Amino acid sequence: MIAANTPASVDGPTDGPRGKESETTFVRALNDALDLGMERFPEMFLIGEDIAEMGGDFSVTKGLWAKYGQERVRDTPLSEAAIVGTCVGSSMVGMRPVAEIMFADFVGECYDQIVNTAAKMHYMFDGQFKAPLVIRTACGGGFGGGPHHSQSVEGWFMNVPGIVIVAPSNPADAKGLLLSSIESDDPVLFLEHKALYRARGEVPGGYHTTPLGRASVARQGTDVTVVATMRMVPMALTAAEEAAKEGVSVEVVDLRTIRPYDAATILESVVKTGRVVVANEAPKIGGLGAELSARIHEECFAELLGPVVRVDGLDTPIPFSVPLEEVVLPDEADISAAIDEAMRNSR
Repeated sequence: MIAANTPASVDGPTDGPRGKESETTFVRALNDALDLGMERFPEMFLIGEDIAEMGGDFSVTKGLWAKYGQERVRDTPLSEAAIVGTCVGSSMVGMRPVAEIMFADFVGECYDQIVNTAAKMHYMFDGQFKAPLVIRTACGGGFGGGPHHSQSVEGWFMNVPGIVIVAPSNPADAKGLLLSSIESDDPVLFLEHKALYRARGEVPGGYHTTPLGRASVARQGTDVTVVATMRMVPMALTAAEEAAKEGVSVEVVDLRTIRPYDAATILESVVKTGRVVVANEAPKIGGLGAELSARIHEECFAELLGPVVRVDGLDTPIPFSVPLEEVVLPDEADISAAIDEAMRNSR
């Protein structure tokens, strides 16, 4: 099952083909996906600030300017509105642009181009025009980056029909989901949590896609379901290991795509365990946790053994001070406490 307002193309790609796996970093997996996409799609180009010779602020585009040249890997001035506006216009006439917005906090500068143009294009013109573009951006806190370089922005876009929001938690999915995003004929906001950039994992070689709109069960369990995204997924897995020492079996669902989200996988897990924790780094009010909690209560109320427990960031701007930031952002201990609460408050 996929949530309402699903763009038509998102469930097209399926897993495969898988090449020989090798261990690599999240950043390298993204770089590989961009390289493979540029090879396969001559209409694809990369655009953003310092992405050419410098290779981007986090080295995701490193080496691609030298390989594909300045016509296809283009540096821009400091204007997010111009970057995304260029992507929207070029995508309407057959190009397949991938933009890099250096920090997710800056997508506010191009919000109108995303929400009022790209997301509406397919609907306004009855499919005669489309906007097959990807906006990659680094999100999330944990580094003392302060209020303008640390935000989780998925909640800003969850209420926008026509846009796909992708949020990988590991290198394999980073590669597979980015290639699926490039293939998609819908505009995609591709969120890359900065804390995951150096994470390592096994990644399939060659051109390999991971389907959009489908969650992954990262760990099987029978007592509690934890639904998580991005950095919260490895934290949830750590909390699940700790819970197992106390005899509590935790199932971890990695959402992977935030819009459209995979309601079927979530609800199937909820029916199995009867207890739910939703873990998300963004502030609590009006975000992903609220949506998932409402959906679970609406569709699985009879199966629930207790109320959904939410783990979210505090409703405050993220401070520069690292000790204060640690208070604002959720961590493994918060997820562990939520698991305990879900078990304690169940009937």
